[in-house]
Amino acid sequence: MTGPAALRGVLPVLATPFGPDWSIDEEALGAEVEWVLSQGADGVVIAMVSEILRLATDEREHLAALVCEQVAGRVPVVVSVGTESTPVALRLTRAAEDAGADAVMAVPPLTAVAEDAEVESYFRAILGATGLPLIVQDASGYVGLPIPLGLQARLLTDHGPGRILFKPEAVPVGPRLSALRDATGGRARAFEGSGGAALADSFARGVAGTMPGPDLVWAISALWRALEAGDHTRVRAVNEALSPLLSPVSSLDSYVVFEKHLLVRQGVLPDTRARAPLGFHLDAETRRQIDELFDRLKEVVFA
Repeated sequence: MTGPAALRGVLPVLATPFGPDWSIDEEALGAEVEWVLSQGADGVVIAMVSEILRLATDEREHLAALVCEQVAGRVPVVVSVGTESTPVALRLTRAAEDAGADAVMAVPPLTAVAEDAEVESYFRAILGATGLPLIVQDASGYVGLPIPLGLQARLLTDHGPGRILFKPEAVPVGPRLSALRDATGGRARAFEGSGGAALADSFARGVAGTMPGPDLVWAISALWRALEAGDHTRVRAVNEALSPLLSPVSSLDSYVVFEKHLLVRQGVLPDTRARAPLGFHLDAETRRQIDELFDRLKEVVFA
């Protein structure tokens, strides 16, 4: 199944593995894709935690092509095309469609304090460059400025839920998610991006799915299935073990560092290389705490 209806459930944002020369490690990337699919992923995403802001334009195109080739149509692939200029966003959009992506996702430019009309023109230009669904990502909980609710509602009204979806991450996430739902008469299909920390609350507010990191996809998948089944005991148990593990994540860089550490620990990636400069480093005490909490989460999920 393709199209917006197929975009549902747990769609992890892949980590980008790098070789010793800092090029994309294609073998490790392929292994990561296979692993997340084996752990219950309903799709895969290339986005900000994939370190796309530290990739050249041709590297982003190459990454999208590699992932689409590896997935080979088994699940939907979402490719982030947001960047600092409309022409580059359009180039990335066309490349994603040519590679076989099922949807694109875009943040607005992060360095420009643009008028609402400029931001709206940017999103409409992306829509004009492709027939794929567009997920409008408000990543202002991490970077950039919030996208006005009225702008988001206009895009949905003009293009419909078959073309426009959302990933609202502006703070406070829960109330803003509800505001988007209410402003669109419940038509907005949204994905939460807390890494799973706010998934139970977001599920109650009607999200279509979640886009966590790849490192804990087995736990997020277990939580999502429990939420769908209305298994409140299971939801509580997994959530109580998951939340402390996610609590130290406070920035994009910390997310990248944590997830690569845990992917290496699980034998998914060969090393933790992340492109510098990094605004976060994992010290020995934090690493020990993360490992203890990770072990506890495994005990709960696989009990």
